[in-house]
Amino acid sequence: MIRSMTGYGQAEGTVGALRVVVDVRTVNHRFFSPSIKLPNAFARWETEVREAMRHKVARGHVTLTARSERLAETSLAIDEARFAAVAAQLQELTARHGLSGGVDLASVLRMPDVLASPREDDATGTVAELVAIVDVALEALQRSRAEEGERLAAVLRQRLELIAGALDRIGARAPERVVAYRDRLRDSVRELADGVAVDDTRLAQEIAILADRMDVAEELDRFRSHLVAFRASLDDAGGEPVGKRLGFLLQEMLREANTTGSKAADAAILHDVVGVKEELERIREQVENLE
Repeated sequence: MIRSMTGYGQAEGTVGALRVVVDVRTVNHRFFSPSIKLPNAFARWETEVREAMRHKVARGHVTLTARSERLAETSLAIDEARFAAVAAQLQELTARHGLSGGVDLASVLRMPDVLASPREDDATGTVAELVAIVDVALEALQRSRAEEGERLAAVLRQRLELIAGALDRIGARAPERVVAYRDRLRDSVRELADGVAVDDTRLAQEIAILADRMDVAEELDRFRSHLVAFRASLDDAGGEPVGKRLGFLLQEMLREANTTGSKAADAAILHDVVGVKEELERIREQVENLE
């Protein structure tokens, strides 16, 4: 399975008395590079969250953000002991200073620490609850990356077909180029000899040496074997990351293209070699986005 390094996933659930939403985003990076932003109540579980991310994502810059809010039914609490103490104190002060109006409910509730939300730390639940939500978000992320990866793979297969066509043209042109070069060389030697006898055996040896230097059959064979390996990696259903392997194969293909171009001595072959190198560069840009 081909996966892009760009994707997004989200999941939500409850951790203790908190509703938690987890967002995960990834972009391309040479290595696994996590960035984790958790509420203060969950900060102590960052290591467990990072390990859950590492198990699902092999390469890419991964940003995970968790947001939490308290469930409505546990949003407020009245400290009754504090309420009683504050009410008694206010009544005592009212009587001592001869104030009118008495003590009402609103006055007591406005005093500090009478109305209070339960402490966040008391509602954080367990690390297993948080990791379970993270896992669901990561699964959504992986689906997103797989869908994008398939789109990229389809583009890469089209590029590979263009390269294979260029290699076929080079392979067909290479022998013709050697024959044409041989004939030109033979005519040039005889013209320079100006009627002097030419040793045909020696001339044939020199032509054979030049033909061997111009031969690109081995380069084309190696290039085609790299194309086969590249396609096999795109079709690999094992689920292992293939981005680095594809990058290595691209380097090898570029090496063969450069060698073929240096041996070309032919405008048509050079034109195809330039086209092949352009396609390899386009493929490289896409492969950089694959896990």
